[in-house]
Amino acid sequence: MLSRTADHLFWMSRYTERAENTARMLNVHHETSLLPQSAAVSQYGWLGVLSLSELLPAYTERQGEVSPRGVMRFMVLDEENPSSILACLKAARENARAVRGTLTTEVWETLNQTWLEMSRLARSGDFEEDPAEFFEWVKFRSHLSRGVTLGTMLQDEAFHFLRMGTFLERADNTARLLDVKFHAVESEFFGTASEKDLEYDFYHWAAILRSVSAFEIYRKVYRDVIVPERVAELLMLREDMPRALHHCMSEVLTNLRLVGAEPQGETMRHAGRLRADLRYGHIDEILATGLHAFLTQFLDRVNQLGGHVSRDFLVPAG
Repeated sequence: MLSRTADHLFWMSRYTERAENTARMLNVHHETSLLPQSAAVSQYGWLGVLSLSELLPAYTERQGEVSPRGVMRFMVLDEENPSSILACLKAARENARAVRGTLTTEVWETLNQTWLEMSRLARSGDFEEDPAEFFEWVKFRSHLSRGVTLGTMLQDEAFHFLRMGTFLERADNTARLLDVKFHAVESEFFGTASEKDLEYDFYHWAAILRSVSAFEIYRKVYRDVIVPERVAELLMLREDMPRALHHCMSEVLTNLRLVGAEPQGETMRHAGRLRADLRYGHIDEILATGLHAFLTQFLDRVNQLGGHVSRDFLVPAG
């Protein structure tokens, strides 16, 4: 396969996944902002949204003071923000158009229709009337895109690059979400015994689980109250959890093998070590040595892995 084709497919899937992840993140913050809480706590939550994508400097430069409406518009409609839903869906569609002949008609039409509908919503501003409904629509279109890809495309190299992009992006987002959210409870709420704070903890962690479609899975796996340690374990170390770091890295490794990555090469070694750390890791050890340090290092390593993939298979930057 031509490296340019692989590059477009890889980034097409990454941008589609990023749009969904942004919608999930905004939806959980929109819902939690409706709960009784102080203005300071609400403000901290919206700052967390920007910190998650490392966009706080870009936001303050363009929008000034952080406000719920400002953050929503910046993360949904601002084309100059590469992580906004509008920018991601546009980039996914442009990458798809560049490799139209590699995709099935169903895949192309799904992505194109998503972009056309998103353009209409952006012009009308309708999403602000019911943000939750809009975020569900973004998630649905992403699910539809993945389902059509799985159901209609030949499972050849093109398919494997699509899958690789999806799971690298998902691993990055899940790690960022965990890092920011665990930092958010290094406050008066975490570890306190008052009834009010325990109630806040429940809604905080339940919202995080719902943001990655893991609330029902948590109940099924643990059958107990929601505690931070198990949330971290579920979203990091469970290979059978679709958005967990372990599952994502297993998928990346599998697809690297299928596109013919050199077994002893640096890319496979890097992916293999990342997956091994998650496969044989224990949540107590990770928490004892520092979750923030582990996740920060994981994000650096995922970024390096993306660089190795680009160097070996895709169009070199610049």
